[in-house]
Amino acid sequence: MTSTIEALAAYVHAARAAPLTTEAREAALRCILDLVAAAASGVDAPGPRAARSAARMLYGAGDYPIWFTGERSSLLGAVWANCAAAAALDIDDGHRIARGHPGAAIIPAAFAVAQQVGAAVDDLLKAIVVGYEVGVSVGAARRFYANTGMWSGYGVVAAAGLLKGTPPEQLAQAFAIAGASAPNQLHAGAGPAFPALEGTDVKEGIPWSDVTAISALALAENGHSGPLALLDTDSHFRSAEIVAGLGDNLYIARSYFKFLCCCRHVHAPVEALLELMARHAIAADAIEAIEVDSYSGALRLTNRPDPEGFTEIQFSIPYCLGLVALHGREALLPLTADFVERPEIVAIARKVSLRLDPEIEARFPAETLTRVTIEAGGRRYVSGITAPRGEASAPPSWQELEEKLRIVTRRTAGDVQQDRLLGAVDGLRRGDLGALVAAFRELRLGGPASPA
Repeated sequence: MTSTIEALAAYVHAARAAPLTTEAREAALRCILDLVAAAASGVDAPGPRAARSAARMLYGAGDYPIWFTGERSSLLGAVWANCAAAAALDIDDGHRIARGHPGAAIIPAAFAVAQQVGAAVDDLLKAIVVGYEVGVSVGAARRFYANTGMWSGYGVVAAAGLLKGTPPEQLAQAFAIAGASAPNQLHAGAGPAFPALEGTDVKEGIPWSDVTAISALALAENGHSGPLALLDTDSHFRSAEIVAGLGDNLYIARSYFKFLCCCRHVHAPVEALLELMARHAIAADAIEAIEVDSYSGALRLTNRPDPEGFTEIQFSIPYCLGLVALHGREALLPLTADFVERPEIVAIARKVSLRLDPEIEARFPAETLTRVTIEAGGRRYVSGITAPRGEASAPPSWQELEEKLRIVTRRTAGDVQQDRLLGAVDGLRRGDLGALVAAFRELRLGGPASPA
């Protein structure tokens, strides 16, 4: 009997010969544009800086670019560092049914392996499409919540294996090795080992899942083996759902895009708060209380009103609400270390209460909705049920994603650098991979933005 992992390997092997549809191609280009924006804005954050230093020490020299730094490293070192930059600000894409972030893991790895094998543009795009299809399929079929790093490695193995032409038998072993070695492992039969969503530079194990996945592929190609029945554990996975419709789901076209540098669970409360404040001309210093009606996923965040450090802010609904009440939406586009441990923000954050709303909970995880109530001047102002911007049901245009890149990179890139990045991504449409690779190698971003 064929295992689920072997079926995944057979799908990836067959996908090499399948044509890339126009819809799939466009979806991959949109995800690349969004990922470039995330990495170019996150390159100067504390986590990526630490990852680059560690990459030099642990993985040594090589010819693979560490994006937007002028530095190079080995394959593993570059993938790790680039993935860390892409995930740093929590502005990378996500997928509702998998409840995580495929792009930050799959796209940096695909670019690195494409360089390794000299792949053409359409091969790169196909690998990314297949990587999303596999990774999201596994993530969506799990019976427990676990952070992205638990399942994103399957997508990385799929993308890298397609580009390298890895035989299906070795590819199956690579899936098994990567799955068994992934971050965020389980207690024996008891669910995820780390159920709380905390904001740290680990970023859900996404960068480390790239390291384990690329390593797993090399191990399998050299004769290593793994547990092929790993995805056939009924207590952990709905195995039949993983392979159902593979190649027809086109999960990459159903990603959501983020327009705030924080966890997706924070977005709808921020949108609802800002809309209420604008509609009723409510000043931040007039706010007496903020009530957030939400769902279980949002309540699983740490949600500290006084988060410690840059990344923990991204996982606190109260602090982000206090931040935008005082400083507007721009304070989360991008989030900077300037807003860490600010007492005036904490003062508003302590006025925020969170509660589970049965109606909203019933629509989660298919939708991530919220209702916000502000008390000010002895009156109560109640929002409608609010969805975050950028959902797959209302996708942003290419122009909106370009504008997102300009806004979110305004602290790391000047106008000329932004123009070059946007032109290079647009060049992929015409089959030109070289311009974007050159931008990855040559552009040095971070610190005060310069005009050149």
